[in-house]
Amino acid sequence: MATYVGIDIAKHGFDLAVEPKQKVQHFDNDPEGIQRCLKILQQLQPDLIVMEPTGGYERPVVTQLQAAGLPVAVVNARRIREFARACGLLAKTDKLDAQIIARFAATLQPPAQEALDQQTQAMKALVARRHQLVQMQVAETNHMEHAHDKAVAQSIRAVLKAIERQMDKVEQQIHDQIDRMPELRQKAQQLESVPGIGETTASLLVTELPELGRLNRRQIAALVGVAPINRDSGTYRGKRMTGGGRRQLRARLFMPTLVAVRHNPVIHAFYQRLLNQGKTKMVAVIAAMRKLLTILNIMLKKNETWNPKNA
Repeated sequence: MATYVGIDIAKHGFDLAVEPKQKVQHFDNDPEGIQRCLKILQQLQPDLIVMEPTGGYERPVVTQLQAAGLPVAVVNARRIREFARACGLLAKTDKLDAQIIARFAATLQPPAQEALDQQTQAMKALVARRHQLVQMQVAETNHMEHAHDKAVAQSIRAVLKAIERQMDKVEQQIHDQIDRMPELRQKAQQLESVPGIGETTASLLVTELPELGRLNRRQIAALVGVAPINRDSGTYRGKRMTGGGRRQLRARLFMPTLVAVRHNPVIHAFYQRLLNQGKTKMVAVIAAMRKLLTILNIMLKKNETWNPKNA
């Protein structure tokens, strides 16, 4: 009989439930607790282990389980909560959450994720840190608009300068890390050959979207959340919407898409054609993002650089 495991992770501990037995065990979220959990799972040899992202508290557990060759999937928490509601399970405790996650794993069986080596994990951490610095820069810039006091304005300018120095440092570390990883360096160079894709966007894609070049166009669009979703019922034909997928990645691809709309001839022509058909600018931009991702996906799959004739 197939065995599925759900793990609900918090800062100081995590609960493990097994489906179909639904036995729940608690472990401390520290090296000793993770090792205890690992020994149990190695004996159990489950078909799949599912957990939710918890702001980084899950990473040590995921790393140790994947290093031991166990199949692990980190699934969007919203999907699991909607699954729980569909099952009529509205109560919420740590033990119940672990049981719900285990049932979700057994019912929907999401694909296990590839284990990341230390270099790739370091790269993801650097990219995440860069994103945090960008958010801090935006916040401080917004504060400057309302800084009527001279001392406050000086303080904000000092913080902005410190953020800029840290951003330059992190950018250099990202570039150095890519240079030490031949496969990523080659992929980044291929992506940078596309008009509108710079070093920052290329490093974002090779670290945050490693599936690029491995999936088909529909799968990659759904993964990022730019695939149109039908809303039809009977004779009703609802408006097609996009959503789901990797929301933060999609948000960070918005500005690069605008650059591509202006400077990439293929994307520009596609965007203008949609506007001429009466599409709104936002709909056209999201469609342009999907088109751009499709082109990048094909390039990496075929191991090619930019060629507008093939786009």
